[in-house]
Amino acid sequence: MTFLSSLRILLVASSLSAVIADQVIYSDDALSNGWQDWSWGTTLDYSATNVKEDASSIAVNSTAWAALSLKSLSTIGSFAGLRFDIAGDQPELQFYIQSTTDDSQSPTIPLTALSKNITSTGFASLLLDFSALPPAGDPLGNGTWDRINFQAEGNGAIYNIDNIILVDSIVVEPKFLSAEPIGTNTVAVTGQGAIDYSNISVILNGKTVKVSSIKSVPSVDVSTKSITYVTLGSQFTPGTLVITTGDGTSFSYTLPAALSGSINQLNAYPINPHIYGVNFPTSASYIQHLGVTISRKGGNAETAYNPFGDFTNAGNDWYFENRAADNADDWVGWVKGANSEAILLLPALDWVSKDATSYSYPRTIYADQAAYDPYNSDAGSGQFANGSWVTPPDPSNVYAPWKLTAAKSYLSGLTNKPQLITIDNEIEIASNTHQDMHPIPLGYDEILERVLSFSAVAKQAIPSVQVAAPSTCAWWYYWTSIVGDADKMAHNGSDFLPWFLTQLHAHDRQTGKRLLDFLDIHYYFAPDTSANDDAAKALRLRMSRSLWDPTYIDESWISGTPSNSQPNPDRVMLIPRMQALIEKYYPGTKLSIGEWSSTSDTDLTGGLLTVDVLGIFGRYKLDQATYWATPDEKGPIGLAYWLFRGYGTYFGDLNAQVSIPKIDPDVLSVYAGTNILRNNATLIIVNKHPKDPVALDLAGVPKGTYFLRHFGGQAGIAKFQTTVAVDSTKYIVVPSYTAVFLQRQK
Repeated sequence: MTFLSSLRILLVASSLSAVIADQVIYSDDALSNGWQDWSWGTTLDYSATNVKEDASSIAVNSTAWAALSLKSLSTIGSFAGLRFDIAGDQPELQFYIQSTTDDSQSPTIPLTALSKNITSTGFASLLLDFSALPPAGDPLGNGTWDRINFQAEGNGAIYNIDNIILVDSIVVEPKFLSAEPIGTNTVAVTGQGAIDYSNISVILNGKTVKVSSIKSVPSVDVSTKSITYVTLGSQFTPGTLVITTGDGTSFSYTLPAALSGSINQLNAYPINPHIYGVNFPTSASYIQHLGVTISRKGGNAETAYNPFGDFTNAGNDWYFENRAADNADDWVGWVKGANSEAILLLPALDWVSKDATSYSYPRTIYADQAAYDPYNSDAGSGQFANGSWVTPPDPSNVYAPWKLTAAKSYLSGLTNKPQLITIDNEIEIASNTHQDMHPIPLGYDEILERVLSFSAVAKQAIPSVQVAAPSTCAWWYYWTSIVGDADKMAHNGSDFLPWFLTQLHAHDRQTGKRLLDFLDIHYYFAPDTSANDDAAKALRLRMSRSLWDPTYIDESWISGTPSNSQPNPDRVMLIPRMQALIEKYYPGTKLSIGEWSSTSDTDLTGGLLTVDVLGIFGRYKLDQATYWATPDEKGPIGLAYWLFRGYGTYFGDLNAQVSIPKIDPDVLSVYAGTNILRNNATLIIVNKHPKDPVALDLAGVPKGTYFLRHFGGQAGIAKFQTTVAVDSTKYIVVPSYTAVFLQRQK
């Protein structure tokens, strides 16, 4: 296929047509216009002929998280976009643009946001529009942008790329993108470009339905998609719905029979607002836009945080390298100033970083390591190729001693006091994550001793502070230490968390002082959804049941040989299970999930799952949760927080009773909120079905004007909102793969 014929059949995933102009980066054998190869962890052939359009293409073979990285001698922000041709078996790839001047970077763009139909048999031509980068439609914006990265994900990526060209202009093709029934009598129509919404016709069960009003509303934040709400003169009913636009584009749906249920605002109980937390919010405006109630400064690196110099160490997350860290006092100050409470991590091992530059495993001392930092070829991974560890160095090469007196001095000296402190982070696996300073595996007794000692210091230094521990990383370690069964047998066969709670309770009875306020655990869904195909997405949306459902058998290794002696060990039912353990072994303790994740921050199903999880947290009376790590404000996870809390419009102070006897939790979730006065009924509905709309008949939902927020469906990762009239709740429609928020205004 020639280059010109390739242009004629240009497959532009964003439905934009481009005028190719100005600057060629690569075409046939070599980089052009001064562009440089700054790739890492990647084998490149600039003259590959296995797949080509003209003379050759670049064959790319990147290891995990490595990249084809191209650097310009000048900035590229004046261009309208980037066009490139790619071939491969849907490589696991993501893109981002950087500035080497100030280290800023664009949002990360998964290849799937541009196309899900990349094959190795021929090239697809894709276009990144710098005015609206997918998946959220953010502009690249002003900046000293000069580097383009095509980065492999965790499994590496093999592909060919050709005709990499910066374009100087992009013309948006007018096009209807979606038209979906939503609510009781509204059609949400999205489009791009200058399209005419006036000639829309709606036919329900063969009869034309009158259009009573057409209202275009501004998109929320930045999006290339426009939206118009078409209000019908009559309510939706079961049957066939066909929506035809003025250009002849047609959208058809089968509206199902309504699923009956009820909402009871009088039967309600408080939602702890601290379930809407995140790790490392980016700014005060981020906190306010998403309604983040509590913010955590945690993670593996914080284990080595030295507050007397603001240094930390990345551990085995990144070659055991020291680095500069944010000042904890300042961080708590601005977080609290944004009306979010603050969680600080208190290091509880014996060492913290001594500077911002040292690293534990230099190549010059430890040769033949399995991997080295692509940005610092002397910093090694600390492991040999066979997976065995290098003999640990003297910790004082990289670290400074950390004792209880230092911890007390640190906390006492804070001007801005945190509301909550966690005792370290996942220290049960420190012999792996921080092998260079604590190579000896931690057993039950050492974990307990460190929690007791540092909790006491925290309470002495800040009498009002609450303490959370042990911040255990995963299901296996809830029940077993890294030492193994021998450690469990040495403690009368007790599973770890029940034993831990028993010991804390006994200590409190003996001393008359409570040292632990929160049982803090981390929970990462165990099923493998990395394929991100249809089956994986359906599994992702099912696995929220592991948080509550006693009938759900976990679809992972957890359902195999039990790692514990608890009842029904293959059924996680995380929140009720942990609450029962607390009630039995340490009454009065609250439950926190300090880290959790959707398994996909960039896929729509990750956002839908997050909506479901936030609803579950409120329904099952969780006390606190913080997402790992920082959701993209305009990506799928950010949309979930926006749905519940965005811009000062909140789901509710109370969780109201929802009764839908025949609901299938794999397909549908419904949550109801209200306030103390029970006069602002709120619904959040998540349709998890990839193709079919759902319909509900909900008694107890009052008529009135409702504020509507939604994301998903055919419109995908974009957020929209309006007000709608709800004259009857006998038939409420939610499109496929959509999350909807409805709150009564009057």
